[in-house]
Amino acid sequence: MKTIRIIAFMGMISAVAASCGRVSTSENETPWIVDRFDDIKVIRYEVPGFDRLPLQEKELVYYLSEAAKCGRDILFDQNFKYNLAVRRTLETIYEHYVGDRSAAEWTALEKYLKKVWFANGIHHHYSNDKFVPEFTEEYFRTVASSIPDERFGELNDLFETVCDAIFAPSLYPTRLNQAAGEDLLVTSSSNYYEGVTQAEAERFYAAVAAADAGNPEPVSYGLNSQLVKDAKTGRIYERTWKLGGMYSPAIERIVYWLKKAAAVAAEPQKTNIEALISYYETGDLKEFDRYNIGWVKDTVSNVDFVNGFIEDYGDPMGRKASWEANVNFMDKEACHRTEVISENAQWFEDHSPVAPEYRKAKVKGVSAKVITVAMLGGDCYPATPIGINLPNADWIRKEYGSKSVTIDNITYAYDKAAQGNGFTEEFVLRADDRERMDKYGKLADDLHTDLHECLGHGSGQLAQGVKGGELKSYGSTLEEARADLFGLYYLGDPKMVELGLVPSFDVAKAGYARYIMNGLMTQLARIEPGKQVEESHMRNRKLIAEWCYERGAADKVIEWVEQDGKRYVVVNDFERLRALFGELLHEVQRIKSEGDYEAGKALVEQYAVQVDPALHAEVRERYYALGIEPYGGFVNPEFEPVVEDGRIADVKIVYPADYVAQMLDYSKNYSFLPNVN
Repeated sequence: MKTIRIIAFMGMISAVAASCGRVSTSENETPWIVDRFDDIKVIRYEVPGFDRLPLQEKELVYYLSEAAKCGRDILFDQNFKYNLAVRRTLETIYEHYVGDRSAAEWTALEKYLKKVWFANGIHHHYSNDKFVPEFTEEYFRTVASSIPDERFGELNDLFETVCDAIFAPSLYPTRLNQAAGEDLLVTSSSNYYEGVTQAEAERFYAAVAAADAGNPEPVSYGLNSQLVKDAKTGRIYERTWKLGGMYSPAIERIVYWLKKAAAVAAEPQKTNIEALISYYETGDLKEFDRYNIGWVKDTVSNVDFVNGFIEDYGDPMGRKASWEANVNFMDKEACHRTEVISENAQWFEDHSPVAPEYRKAKVKGVSAKVITVAMLGGDCYPATPIGINLPNADWIRKEYGSKSVTIDNITYAYDKAAQGNGFTEEFVLRADDRERMDKYGKLADDLHTDLHECLGHGSGQLAQGVKGGELKSYGSTLEEARADLFGLYYLGDPKMVELGLVPSFDVAKAGYARYIMNGLMTQLARIEPGKQVEESHMRNRKLIAEWCYERGAADKVIEWVEQDGKRYVVVNDFERLRALFGELLHEVQRIKSEGDYEAGKALVEQYAVQVDPALHAEVRERYYALGIEPYGGFVNPEFEPVVEDGRIADVKIVYPADYVAQMLDYSKNYSFLPNVN
């Protein structure tokens, strides 16, 4: 998008709910946390304001929500070739096993299935490592053999493959490998490439780019396809994700619901939806660009959505896009901060600390809003970003601008689920830092997200001749660092006070203290012992925090303090830290603008990857002693049309509180692809 995943992971969400016009949930209503397992909590979210939408918009939300659920299988298959076979085998066992469900190994099998649902596959959604089952292969085979073969159907032929995928440690160990010096395609288990080496893929797309050299409007080649090498002939070709192509059965259902949506949508949204349908029907990336241009220019539609192959974080080459969906409408009662920020976009760009030649002389089409999400799908479900900035194509952003959203009801749900968890008391040493975080933490997070999405990703420009893909596997980390640094730098700018967005620099102090603590220390709770940092957002935060710590070490801008046998991170000089954010932003923008791969690689490898084992062990021990799950995701609401005389007369919203039931329902009613694609 680029999307921004939850800035301060689950333990760090402020207990202060700062959403405008929201009514608190009473003790008699459904609890916010509906399930807990392993390192995950599952949360419900509310959709305030849906009941007040006019019928046409309710109907539009319903149709778009159905489309959002129809691509679920696509993401499972993209993440790993045999994910669907694994999931369906596990679900068959779960639904039909009649043995002892109180046994420890059954409980472990159930937890494994819940993790597969949550991660959209057998690899952790954040670390990318393959899950280690806490039940034996012998037990798995025994419970499976107790179920009649006809329950498994075609899965019987894949049972040995499923067992290998689950239990063989050496097979498919990571979904996404970004280790320097290795063949990133051969060593990654994602399903974006089949039989192709990294060198072969690079040559294939270099030839494609050469044929398009000089085009001021280059399409995002490879975005919507699997790259395959024919084992017999050696020919390398693309399997395009479109109607009649790869993933066609699921895309047919997506298109069916998009056509329903187009029939009730007003202009310009109707035309935009039709462009998206054309893209799905043809696979033509120029049609995707046409849709994106129309989408970014549409700032008037109350109901909005994302649906398609969007983000390339899951591809080690940063080219293939995962399928995702999000349905939303404007939160008209929310604070006006995004409007103020977007209205002043040119000022922020003009005063950016980056080199003048890499600033945009004229910022075009920047729009931002606070939204209420109504449905999550694909790579936005169950774990979801809290902010969105699209489109991703640099030339579209330059010529037409970008559109940003901050998802208020999701951050509110995270906030409610984190109340009273003891995290701040355990990891924040100084009372004044805790007080500022308690008072301004959510505002700091919200503003940082706004600045990151609305301006950060849309800021800057490439040097002439630079296409935007030169940073390869380091591109996602550096792009997130660029947007984060933009947000951090301006969070502490006096302009924020002048615009009435913050009361004082104390908001920046709250945001800076928690960001540095998270980047240097507390986010390590998410990483398994012995592992390095792999996920792009985590690498980005570590890069920024480590670089600033090193550059400010002589003056103790950031300091490690040990007290009562525990280590803490404290910021001593917030003004100097802000200056360091600006210095690093200057360099990261230069790297992106010039496509300086070697400098980008050096920055990431030096500051973003390695983990101190002793610190890692301490953080995990202290964190897990609090009983907090470091990851959170959601169950979706359900929309039920009320039909009278053959027409939809109303759409009702229901809030389910059963994670397992929702996952089984989706697998039953929204599963359209074969076991192996």
